[in-house]
Amino acid sequence: MLLALVAATCASLAFGAVHIPFGDVINTLLGRQVPETTSQIIEVLRLPRTVEAIVVGAALGVAGACLQGALNNPLASPDVIGVTSGAGFGAMLVILLSPASIALLPFSALVFGLLAAGMVFLIGFTGRGGGNITRVILAGIAIAALFSAATAGLMSIYPDRVPNAIFFLVGGLTSTGWENLQNIWPYFTVGFVLALFMIRPLDKLMLGDDVASSLGTRPRLIRLIAAIAAAVLASAAAAIAGLLAFVGLVVPHLVRLLGGSNNHTFVIPVSALTGAALLTAADTLARTVASPQEMPVGPFLVILGVPLFLWLLRKAV
Repeated sequence: MLLALVAATCASLAFGAVHIPFGDVINTLLGRQVPETTSQIIEVLRLPRTVEAIVVGAALGVAGACLQGALNNPLASPDVIGVTSGAGFGAMLVILLSPASIALLPFSALVFGLLAAGMVFLIGFTGRGGGNITRVILAGIAIAALFSAATAGLMSIYPDRVPNAIFFLVGGLTSTGWENLQNIWPYFTVGFVLALFMIRPLDKLMLGDDVASSLGTRPRLIRLIAAIAAAVLASAAAAIAGLLAFVGLVVPHLVRLLGGSNNHTFVIPVSALTGAALLTAADTLARTVASPQEMPVGPFLVILGVPLFLWLLRKAV
Protein backbone atom coordinates (compact mmCIF):
# COMPACT_ATOMS: atom_id res chain seq x y z
CA MET A 1 0.00 0.00 0.00
CA LEU A 2 2.95 2.31 0.58
CA LEU A 3 4.15 1.57 -2.96
CA ALA A 4 0.60 2.15 -4.23
CA LEU A 5 0.51 5.52 -2.46
CA VAL A 6 3.86 6.55 -3.98
CA ALA A 7 2.65 5.56 -7.45
CA ALA A 8 -0.67 7.40 -6.97
CA THR A 9 1.17 10.50 -5.76
CA CYS A 10 3.49 10.52 -8.77
CA ALA A 11 0.53 10.07 -11.12
CA SER A 12 -1.38 12.86 -9.40
CA LEU A 13 1.51 15.28 -9.89
CA ALA A 14 2.20 14.24 -13.49
CA PHE A 15 -1.24 13.80 -15.06
CA GLY A 16 -3.95 16.35 -15.70
CA ALA A 17 -4.99 18.80 -18.38
CA VAL A 18 -1.24 19.19 -19.02
CA HIS A 19 0.95 16.08 -18.89
CA ILE A 20 4.27 16.62 -17.11
CA PRO A 21 7.11 14.06 -17.43
CA PHE A 22 7.99 12.25 -14.21
CA GLY A 23 11.54 13.59 -14.47
CA ASP A 24 10.29 17.17 -14.27
CA VAL A 25 8.06 16.23 -11.31
CA ILE A 26 11.05 14.84 -9.40
CA ASN A 27 13.23 17.82 -10.31
CA THR A 28 10.56 20.25 -9.12
CA LEU A 29 10.18 18.46 -5.78
CA LEU A 30 13.97 18.45 -5.34
CA GLY A 31 14.22 22.16 -6.13
CA ARG A 32 16.09 21.71 -9.38
CA GLN A 33 15.76 23.91 -12.46
CA VAL A 34 12.60 23.30 -14.52
CA PRO A 35 10.48 25.51 -16.79
CA GLU A 36 8.58 28.15 -14.85
CA THR A 37 5.21 26.95 -16.15
CA THR A 38 5.94 23.39 -15.03
CA SER A 39 6.97 24.57 -11.59
CA GLN A 40 3.80 26.64 -11.20
CA ILE A 41 1.52 23.78 -12.25
CA ILE A 42 3.10 21.34 -9.79
CA GLU A 43 3.72 23.60 -6.79
CA VAL A 44 0.65 25.83 -6.97
CA LEU A 45 -2.04 23.56 -8.43
CA ARG A 46 -1.23 19.87 -8.09
CA LEU A 47 0.92 19.50 -4.97
CA PRO A 48 -1.63 21.12 -2.58
CA ARG A 49 -4.43 18.99 -4.05
CA THR A 50 -2.36 15.82 -3.80
CA VAL A 51 -1.45 16.48 -0.17
CA GLU A 52 -5.10 17.20 0.56
CA ALA A 53 -6.12 13.90 -1.03
CA ILE A 54 -3.53 12.00 1.02
CA VAL A 55 -4.60 13.56 4.32
CA VAL A 56 -8.34 13.24 3.69
CA GLY A 57 -8.05 9.65 2.43
CA ALA A 58 -5.93 8.64 5.41
CA ALA A 59 -8.38 10.30 7.81
CA LEU A 60 -11.40 8.49 6.34
CA GLY A 61 -9.59 5.15 6.33
CA VAL A 62 -8.58 5.50 9.98
CA ALA A 63 -12.05 6.76 10.97
CA GLY A 64 -13.65 3.67 9.45
CA ALA A 65 -11.16 1.33 11.09
CA CYS A 66 -11.71 2.91 14.52
CA LEU A 67 -15.49 2.78 14.24
CA GLN A 68 -15.63 -0.80 13.00
CA GLY A 69 -13.32 -1.89 15.81
CA ALA A 70 -15.06 0.11 18.52
CA LEU A 71 -18.62 -0.82 17.54
CA ASN A 72 -17.73 -4.35 16.45
CA ASN A 73 -19.83 -3.74 13.36
CA PRO A 74 -18.52 -4.39 9.82
CA LEU A 75 -20.91 -1.78 8.40
CA ALA A 76 -19.72 1.01 10.69
CA SER A 77 -18.55 4.16 8.91
CA PRO A 78 -18.72 7.94 9.53
CA ASP A 79 -22.34 7.80 8.32
CA VAL A 80 -23.22 5.65 11.33
CA ILE A 81 -22.41 8.37 13.87
CA GLY A 82 -24.11 11.13 11.87
CA VAL A 83 -20.94 12.96 10.81
CA THR A 84 -21.71 12.96 7.10
CA SER A 85 -25.26 14.27 7.48
CA GLY A 86 -24.21 16.87 10.04
CA ALA A 87 -21.37 18.16 7.86
CA GLY A 88 -23.70 18.31 4.87
CA PHE A 89 -26.19 20.41 6.82
CA GLY A 90 -23.44 22.76 8.01
CA ALA A 91 -22.24 23.28 4.47
CA MET A 92 -25.77 23.90 3.19
CA LEU A 93 -26.32 26.58 5.82
CA VAL A 94 -23.46 28.61 4.37
CA ILE A 95 -24.07 27.85 0.70
CA LEU A 96 -27.83 28.46 0.76
CA LEU A 97 -28.29 31.09 3.48
CA SER A 98 -25.09 33.13 3.18
CA PRO A 99 -23.32 32.59 -0.16
CA ALA A 100 -21.18 35.68 0.45
CA SER A 101 -19.59 33.92 3.45
CA ILE A 102 -18.46 30.87 1.48
CA ALA A 103 -15.07 31.01 3.22
CA LEU A 104 -16.85 29.80 6.36
CA LEU A 105 -18.03 26.58 4.66
CA PRO A 106 -15.22 24.30 5.97
CA PHE A 107 -15.65 25.58 9.52
CA SER A 108 -19.45 25.23 9.42
CA ALA A 109 -19.23 21.69 8.03
CA LEU A 110 -16.72 20.74 10.73
CA VAL A 111 -18.79 22.22 13.56
CA PHE A 112 -22.05 20.55 12.53
CA GLY A 113 -20.32 17.25 11.79
CA LEU A 114 -18.96 17.24 15.33
CA LEU A 115 -22.33 18.43 16.69
CA ALA A 116 -24.10 15.49 15.05
CA ALA A 117 -21.55 13.05 16.43
CA GLY A 118 -21.83 14.68 19.86
CA MET A 119 -25.59 14.16 19.84
CA VAL A 120 -25.11 10.51 18.95
CA PHE A 121 -22.58 10.08 21.76
CA LEU A 122 -24.87 11.84 24.24
CA ILE A 123 -27.73 9.49 23.42
CA GLY A 124 -25.67 6.35 22.96
CA PHE A 125 -23.21 6.62 25.85
CA THR A 126 -25.25 8.16 28.66
CA GLY A 127 -28.05 6.92 30.84
CA ARG A 128 -29.02 3.38 31.62
CA GLY A 129 -27.37 0.91 29.27
CA GLY A 130 -25.08 3.61 27.89
CA GLY A 131 -22.36 2.39 25.55
CA ASN A 132 -24.43 -0.44 24.13
CA ILE A 133 -23.39 -0.97 20.51
CA THR A 134 -26.93 -1.31 19.17
CA ARG A 135 -28.01 1.83 20.99
CA VAL A 136 -25.15 3.87 19.49
CA ILE A 137 -25.92 2.65 15.98
CA LEU A 138 -29.64 3.36 16.30
CA ALA A 139 -28.89 6.81 17.70
CA GLY A 140 -26.62 7.45 14.73
CA ILE A 141 -29.34 6.44 12.27
CA ALA A 142 -31.85 8.75 13.96
CA ILE A 143 -29.53 11.78 14.12
CA ALA A 144 -28.40 11.24 10.53
CA ALA A 145 -32.02 11.18 9.41
CA LEU A 146 -32.69 14.39 11.37
CA PHE A 147 -29.87 16.34 9.70
CA SER A 148 -30.67 14.87 6.27
CA ALA A 149 -34.25 16.08 6.62
CA ALA A 150 -33.04 19.53 7.68
CA THR A 151 -30.73 19.66 4.65
CA ALA A 152 -33.55 18.64 2.31
CA GLY A 153 -35.73 21.34 3.84
CA LEU A 154 -33.12 24.03 3.20
CA MET A 155 -32.66 22.88 -0.39
CA SER A 156 -36.42 23.02 -1.02
CA ILE A 157 -36.59 26.58 0.32
CA TYR A 158 -33.69 27.83 -1.85
CA PRO A 159 -33.87 25.69 -5.03
CA ASP A 160 -32.18 28.39 -7.13
CA ARG A 161 -29.00 28.11 -5.01
CA VAL A 162 -28.82 24.32 -4.94
CA PRO A 163 -26.50 24.09 -8.00
CA ASN A 164 -23.82 25.86 -5.96
CA ALA A 165 -23.96 23.01 -3.45
CA ILE A 166 -23.56 20.12 -5.88
CA PHE A 167 -19.77 20.03 -5.66
CA PHE A 168 -19.85 19.64 -1.88
CA LEU A 169 -22.66 17.08 -1.90
CA VAL A 170 -20.93 14.78 -4.38
CA GLY A 171 -17.49 15.32 -2.82
CA GLY A 172 -14.46 16.85 -4.46
CA LEU A 173 -10.98 18.26 -3.99
CA THR A 174 -9.64 21.65 -5.05
CA SER A 175 -6.26 23.27 -5.61
CA THR A 176 -6.61 25.41 -2.48
CA GLY A 177 -5.28 22.58 -0.33
CA TRP A 178 -2.77 24.64 1.63
CA GLU A 179 -5.42 27.14 2.74
CA ASN A 180 -7.88 24.41 3.72
CA LEU A 181 -5.29 22.37 5.60
CA GLN A 182 -4.01 25.45 7.39
CA ASN A 183 -7.43 25.91 9.00
CA ILE A 184 -8.28 22.25 9.65
CA TRP A 185 -4.93 20.57 10.42
CA PRO A 186 -5.30 20.80 14.25
CA TYR A 187 -8.42 18.61 14.05
CA PHE A 188 -6.65 16.06 11.85
CA THR A 189 -3.78 16.01 14.34
CA VAL A 190 -6.08 15.42 17.31
CA GLY A 191 -7.95 12.66 15.48
CA PHE A 192 -4.81 10.81 14.35
CA VAL A 193 -3.21 11.02 17.81
CA LEU A 194 -6.34 9.68 19.51
CA ALA A 195 -6.53 6.85 16.96
CA LEU A 196 -2.91 5.87 17.66
CA PHE A 197 -3.57 5.75 21.39
CA MET A 198 -6.61 3.54 20.76
CA ILE A 199 -4.73 0.81 18.87
CA ARG A 200 -3.87 -1.35 21.88
CA PRO A 201 -7.20 -0.84 23.72
CA LEU A 202 -9.14 -1.78 20.57
CA ASP A 203 -7.11 -4.99 20.29
CA LYS A 204 -8.11 -5.83 23.85
CA LEU A 205 -11.73 -4.97 23.09
CA MET A 206 -11.75 -7.61 20.33
CA LEU A 207 -11.36 -10.27 23.04
CA GLY A 208 -14.77 -9.38 24.46
CA ASP A 209 -15.89 -6.91 27.10
CA ASP A 210 -15.35 -9.31 29.99
CA VAL A 211 -11.80 -10.19 28.99
CA ALA A 212 -11.00 -6.55 28.21
CA SER A 213 -12.24 -5.53 31.66
CA SER A 214 -10.13 -8.22 33.31
CA LEU A 215 -7.08 -6.77 31.51
CA GLY A 216 -7.67 -3.39 33.15
CA THR A 217 -9.48 -1.58 30.34
CA ARG A 218 -12.91 0.04 30.29
CA PRO A 219 -14.83 -1.05 27.17
CA ARG A 220 -17.35 1.78 27.32
CA LEU A 221 -14.61 4.42 27.56
CA ILE A 222 -12.62 2.78 24.75
CA ARG A 223 -15.63 2.86 22.45
CA LEU A 224 -16.32 6.48 23.28
CA ILE A 225 -12.76 7.71 22.68
CA ALA A 226 -12.40 5.69 19.46
CA ALA A 227 -15.72 7.08 18.22
CA ILE A 228 -14.60 10.63 19.09
CA ALA A 229 -11.37 10.12 17.13
CA ALA A 230 -13.37 8.86 14.15
CA ALA A 231 -15.82 11.77 14.40
CA VAL A 232 -13.05 14.38 14.47
CA LEU A 233 -11.25 12.82 11.49
CA ALA A 234 -14.41 12.36 9.43
CA SER A 235 -15.68 15.88 10.21
CA ALA A 236 -12.35 17.43 9.24
CA ALA A 237 -12.31 15.39 6.02
CA ALA A 238 -15.87 16.45 5.15
CA ALA A 239 -15.02 20.08 5.85
CA ILE A 240 -12.33 19.94 3.15
CA ALA A 241 -13.58 17.45 0.58
CA GLY A 242 -17.34 17.26 1.02
CA LEU A 243 -19.36 14.07 1.40
CA LEU A 244 -17.11 11.27 0.14
CA ALA A 245 -18.72 7.84 0.24
CA PHE A 246 -17.31 4.34 0.69
CA VAL A 247 -13.74 5.20 1.78
CA GLY A 248 -14.39 4.76 5.51
CA LEU A 249 -16.53 1.70 4.89
CA VAL A 250 -14.54 -0.26 2.30
CA VAL A 251 -10.92 0.48 3.19
CA PRO A 252 -10.77 -1.33 6.58
CA HIS A 253 -12.47 -4.39 5.04
CA LEU A 254 -9.94 -4.45 2.22
CA VAL A 255 -7.04 -4.13 4.64
CA ARG A 256 -8.27 -6.97 6.84
CA LEU A 257 -8.88 -9.24 3.85
CA LEU A 258 -5.56 -8.62 2.12
CA GLY A 259 -3.56 -8.61 5.33
CA GLY A 260 -5.32 -11.56 6.90
CA SER A 261 -5.37 -9.84 10.28
CA ASN A 262 -7.86 -8.04 12.52
CA ASN A 263 -5.10 -6.67 14.74
CA HIS A 264 -5.48 -2.90 14.95
CA THR A 265 -1.71 -2.48 15.20
CA PHE A 266 -1.83 -3.52 11.55
CA VAL A 267 -5.30 -2.40 10.46
CA ILE A 268 -5.23 1.28 11.51
CA PRO A 269 -1.85 2.31 9.99
CA VAL A 270 -2.45 0.33 6.79
CA SER A 271 -5.98 1.75 6.51
CA ALA A 272 -4.38 5.21 6.53
CA LEU A 273 -2.07 4.24 3.65
CA THR A 274 -4.85 2.51 1.72
CA GLY A 275 -7.32 5.36 2.12
CA ALA A 276 -4.70 7.88 1.02
CA ALA A 277 -3.72 5.79 -2.03
CA LEU A 278 -7.35 5.16 -3.04
CA LEU A 279 -8.46 8.80 -2.83
CA THR A 280 -5.32 10.10 -4.56
CA ALA A 281 -5.74 7.62 -7.41
CA ALA A 282 -9.47 8.34 -7.74
CA ASP A 283 -8.86 12.10 -7.80
CA THR A 284 -6.25 11.69 -10.53
CA LEU A 285 -8.76 9.69 -12.55
CA ALA A 286 -11.43 12.35 -11.99
CA ARG A 287 -9.08 15.05 -13.28
CA THR A 288 -7.92 13.19 -16.37
CA VAL A 289 -10.83 11.09 -17.65
CA ALA A 290 -12.60 14.09 -19.23
CA SER A 291 -9.60 16.42 -19.45
CA PRO A 292 -9.48 19.43 -19.58
CA GLN A 293 -12.82 19.28 -17.74
CA GLU A 294 -12.32 18.27 -14.10
CA MET A 295 -14.95 16.12 -12.41
CA PRO A 296 -15.60 15.70 -8.66
CA VAL A 297 -13.96 12.66 -7.13
CA GLY A 298 -17.05 11.46 -5.22
CA PRO A 299 -18.71 9.61 -8.14
CA PHE A 300 -15.44 7.87 -9.01
CA LEU A 301 -15.12 6.62 -5.45
CA VAL A 302 -18.60 5.11 -5.76
CA ILE A 303 -17.71 3.55 -9.12
CA LEU A 304 -14.59 2.03 -7.58
CA GLY A 305 -16.15 1.31 -4.20
CA VAL A 306 -19.36 -0.49 -5.15
CA PRO A 307 -17.73 -3.37 -7.10
CA LEU A 308 -15.04 -3.66 -4.43
CA PHE A 309 -17.63 -3.73 -1.66
CA LEU A 310 -19.69 -6.39 -3.46
CA TRP A 311 -16.54 -8.44 -3.97
CA LEU A 312 -15.67 -8.14 -0.28
CA LEU A 313 -19.22 -9.09 0.62
CA ARG A 314 -19.02 -12.21 -1.55
CA LYS A 315 -15.66 -13.17 -0.05
CA ALA A 316 -17.00 -12.70 3.46
CA VAL A 317 -20.06 -14.83 2.79
